[in-house]
Amino acid sequence: MRALFTAATGMSAQQLKIDNIANNLANVNTTAYKKSREDFQDLYYQRLRSTGLASSSGDVTPVGIEVGHGVRVAAVEKMFTQGTFNQTQNELDLAIEGGGFFQVELPDGETVYTRAGNFKRNADGEIVTVDGFKLKPGFAIPQDALSISVSRDGVVSVLEDGQTQPTELGTLELARFINPGGLESLGRNLYRSTQTSGEAIVGIPGENGTGTIVQGFLESANVDVADEMVQMIIAQRAYETSSRVMSVADQMMQYANSLVR
Repeated sequence: MRALFTAATGMSAQQLKIDNIANNLANVNTTAYKKSREDFQDLYYQRLRSTGLASSSGDVTPVGIEVGHGVRVAAVEKMFTQGTFNQTQNELDLAIEGGGFFQVELPDGETVYTRAGNFKRNADGEIVTVDGFKLKPGFAIPQDALSISVSRDGVVSVLEDGQTQPTELGTLELARFINPGGLESLGRNLYRSTQTSGEAIVGIPGENGTGTIVQGFLESANVDVADEMVQMIIAQRAYETSSRVMSVADQMMQYANSLVR
């Protein structure tokens, strides 16, 4: 009976949707987290009668008979819409207004990307992530620096003890991608470029769509809790409906078996 297997695909798809919603809600307070969305596709159709066949009377049938075999999750895509900004007044808290990414260097030398701008200073004065990965290009903040300033176009300056004018250390660079949805999520707020995302296009903030930098702010997760709750209810009802279909199909088989007896 097709209905048993078709209903099972529906239950499986809704289970994955619930798993994804759970992850979105779990990360509602994660800095610069980007929510994920599921894309569904219907499965193979069995054609019992093709459209346009001639009947015994010579008439052409306007429609055919096709029976579907369920649903599958075709993709789970990251939605890189802008999150809201929260003011922290921390000098090393940076938010990107636009579509860019900070560049981060892993211990093995690989460059990965992040939207989370909650940076710190290590023992050498270098700007690093909360996991100690270095910001790229790197900057070493002098130990006697009284303040750190990052302009919207990425110029990093420090005011050192005994000086009246700030000293420029360099310029931050941001990366953007033609297809950010194709980035590979690594956890820890990090992403890796892939064939589908395209190579990183690196530039100065404010140029070529990389976005600008806002100092003293952090980007919040772009998760809408109310919308996720609505989607959870929809997924739950769809799961219940599929399970009900499976129960009805089982009863029909039971009735058929009772006729044999």
